[in-house]
Amino acid sequence: MDFTKRILVVEDDQRLGDLISSYLIQQGFDIVLERRGDNAPARILGQRPDLVILDLLLPGLDGLTICQQVRAEYEGPILMLTALEDDMDQVAGLEVGADDYVKKPVLPRVLLARIRALLRRWEKTAAGSDSPPETIDELVFGKLRINRAAQSVQLDRQPVLLTTNEFNLLWLLASHAGRILDRDTIYRKLRGIEYDGLDRSVDLTISHLRKKLEDDADHPKRIKTVWGQGYLFALNS
Repeated sequence: MDFTKRILVVEDDQRLGDLISSYLIQQGFDIVLERRGDNAPARILGQRPDLVILDLLLPGLDGLTICQQVRAEYEGPILMLTALEDDMDQVAGLEVGADDYVKKPVLPRVLLARIRALLRRWEKTAAGSDSPPETIDELVFGKLRINRAAQSVQLDRQPVLLTTNEFNLLWLLASHAGRILDRDTIYRKLRGIEYDGLDRSVDLTISHLRKKLEDDADHPKRIKTVWGQGYLFALNS
């Protein structure tokens, strides 16, 4: 991978910001450090870094608001840092367009692995090779219509608004309808990393997909949990 990538680190904790910056510079990245949240949107949209590391709690403007403000115009990957254990904060980050998150205290090697995986995925997407060559750009399951080319979903002819992460996971499951996909496969396909056995982001995204697709959370008929194995998108859904 090309290690001349520019990363904007938005972190108000001076010690952590300096630690992250120093480590990533050693790994060959070009690092820009911003300590205030209210300065971050202008810097992200003005400098267009290859990746943004965004803390959740910042002075002036919080990470969720920053992500929400820039997501429509900034297409690069956003990696959020959170010291909060509440899953809802991690869900909120994914909902407003973050691509991944890392919990504090930050382990440098874990952070580096996530960064490299996000950049690999982004480079493949930009090159138009995020998925294997396929002739099918639209999948239809009863009243559910999923269009990959337009990145759109309709349920009973009504649009369903999904985040990028939600759409990518839905397309992966739906394009393998009738087959069980385990978490290792899902993480490799979507993130380019191995499942660590602890990260619940896929489970949380599944929960949100079920809600948006009007799938019963207790007895789902569309996206089923196969205990001990993974997830299954039902062919008759």
